[in-house]
Amino acid sequence: MSIDDLPPLREVIREHGLSALKSLGQNFLLDLNLTSKIARTAGRLDEVTVIEVGPGPGGLTRAILALGPRKVIAIERDARCIAALAQVAAHYPDRLDIIEGDALAADYRALVPEGGRAAVIANLPYNIATPLLIGWLSTDPWPPWFESLTLMFQREVAERIVAAPGEDHYGRLAILTGWRAQARIAFDVPPSAFVPPPKVTSSVVHIVPRPAPLPCPLKALERVTEAAFGQRRKMLRQSLKSLGVDVGELLAAAGIEPTERAERVPVEGFVALANAWLALRGAQSVSAASS
Repeated sequence: MSIDDLPPLREVIREHGLSALKSLGQNFLLDLNLTSKIARTAGRLDEVTVIEVGPGPGGLTRAILALGPRKVIAIERDARCIAALAQVAAHYPDRLDIIEGDALAADYRALVPEGGRAAVIANLPYNIATPLLIGWLSTDPWPPWFESLTLMFQREVAERIVAAPGEDHYGRLAILTGWRAQARIAFDVPPSAFVPPPKVTSSVVHIVPRPAPLPCPLKALERVTEAAFGQRRKMLRQSLKSLGVDVGELLAAAGIEPTERAERVPVEGFVALANAWLALRGAQSVSAASS
């Protein structure tokens, strides 16, 4: 398969000496059928600014550009890859911007033109994949600066993102994701598709933000889920004691049985718990001030 007349990726890697670095979580994806499939999973890219994290030698970058987005902004920490990406940029004049830097420190909202449409498509370095996702889902104000996230994760992480109540992987990441977005696993990618092959299967996850999540302060939801899943096998009447309020009153206000366990409570239940916790703390403050 050929999507452009640039050199094959293996030749690019050889020319620039781009052996994957474990310290940067690199696993290069060379299969053009797969890179094109990932890019297509994001949907139509006309007039969209696409942000890619960890482009490496540019395989996915080329597949994205072939679909005609208005602009691709590639953020790459590895200085060795910049020359290879510059060749891609020269082939697509004015359509690929390359930023050499740390994706965890980037100001993503500032990269998108005001009023413009944006999407993230990336084969994320495994060592920063979850922190990046949490950062994007924690964006305020909401709705966020992106229309969708199409991201590669280790299969186990992907399952944690999309898990439903009662499933083994259901936890804090699934709740944050489910509260603010809709997520699905699009397809799996075998280790053999990468250079070097990782020891695990990977999955492409497509995430679309909800325009109006259930009202709840993010910090409160994080605090309540941290307490609940800190002792996930215990009943909530025990695991929520660290929240510093009357747990029976808290659970009653949220409409949740005291004998329930965290892994069985749906997203809306945790939102109710977070809002009730804030209300009870406020009532405690008023009581203390008046005594």
